Amino acid sequence: MPDVRTSPSSPVRPSAGLVTDPASDPVAPPSAAELLDFARRTAADAELVASLPLDPEGRTWLRLDGPGGSEAWLIGWPPGTGTGWHDHGGSHGAFVSAAGELNEQSLTARLPTEGWKTLELADGVDRERRLPAGQGRAFGPHHVHEVINPSDTEHAVSVHAYYPPLPLMRRYSRTGQTLRLEQVERPEEWG
Repeated sequence: MPDVRTSPSSPVRPSAGLVTDPASDPVAPPSAAELLDFARRTAADAELVASLPLDPEGRTWLRLDGPGGSEAWLIGWPPGTGTGWHDHGGSHGAFVSAAGELNEQSLTARLPTEGWKTLELADGVDRERRLPAGQGRAFGPHHVHEVINPSDTEHAVSVHAYYPPLPLMRRYSRTGQTLRLEQVERPEEWG
């Protein structure tokens, strides 16, 4: 998880009853809808949400055990912070606001995964969602978005889950309708 900060003494404590042991469940991997259900149930765990240390300047996070071998995170967002444009390297996923509000800007167009550096986006591909506490969304493996805490004064907290666990993230910059691939990050770089 790039561009995040966490206290070295931060407890990583998944919610009671929300941990799934992939070895004991030989069924199909979790769907985006199942990840959304997990994120909703986890976001409703007030004790877990309150356990996340919040930093006034940078995002904080706790890794959680997601269902069926998925990757899951509890993330704190200081006022005005965001992710920048990115994708999830082919993973599908879901996220839910647990406290505060997040705004999501996303693209409805499916982007090629290889062989390009700059794309001109067509008109009408932008979507915006306001996600107050308790609201979230699931997304497919080709989802490109940015997430922002629009508040000038309040932290937001959210729960995110991805399957398969993030193999990489592509970071983009955007000027008007021009989207530019800036960086490909891999988990070992997120230390």
